[in-house]
Amino acid sequence: MVYSTEVEHMCPLAKAAYHGPAPIPQEGKWVQAKEIKDISGFTHGVGWCAPQQGACKLTLNIKDGIIEEALVETLGCTGMTHSAAMASEILIGKTILEALNTDLVCDAINTAMRELFLQIVYGRSQSAFSEGGLVVGASLEDLGKGLRSQIGTMFATKAKGPRYLEMAEGYIKRLGVDADGAIIGYEFVNLGKMMDAIKKGTDANEALKGATGTYGRFAEAAKYVDPRHE
Repeated sequence: MVYSTEVEHMCPLAKAAYHGPAPIPQEGKWVQAKEIKDISGFTHGVGWCAPQQGACKLTLNIKDGIIEEALVETLGCTGMTHSAAMASEILIGKTILEALNTDLVCDAINTAMRELFLQIVYGRSQSAFSEGGLVVGASLEDLGKGLRSQIGTMFATKAKGPRYLEMAEGYIKRLGVDADGAIIGYEFVNLGKMMDAIKKGTDANEALKGATGTYGRFAEAAKYVDPRHE
């Protein structure tokens, strides 16, 4: 250690009190985190790229400072889907400090990692008060059956009004419209359910029929509209 001349000429004085770090809630315990290995937790973070063209939701399950599970969901940019594929391979097995200082390919994913890091080291994790934390694989519960991201996609113009394109239930096939032109329901296809059926050998047309459902007062509609072509 190199000290300045001023410090060299100072006489030593005792440090009278020691105040350790404030304990943070972590997997059912209060932990004084002093090293990376002291950090455990399951949480989410959201990031965006510099032009704000796309966004990323990042979910990590960290045990003893190591990333054991990662779910990378991206929206709004074609290139970031490939970035997410690379990030999923980069993240696992790294410490959260390594991950914070690693290029995760996409600016939005990097920003999500930064935001998530802040949450996890301050004890703002989803599993803060869950004894033992969450099992590795818990992030898949956010996706539901068929393991598809929950996406809402809507388009609207002042001239022509709204168009529902994608809801939690799935891909929107048709909108049900009343006599006044207001949307009162919709018909959807649960793509995850349909693909699961096809993979099990069901005919594609039968699988489509089985995965199709309606929401709202769809059956009472005065008119049906294809939101992508009408």
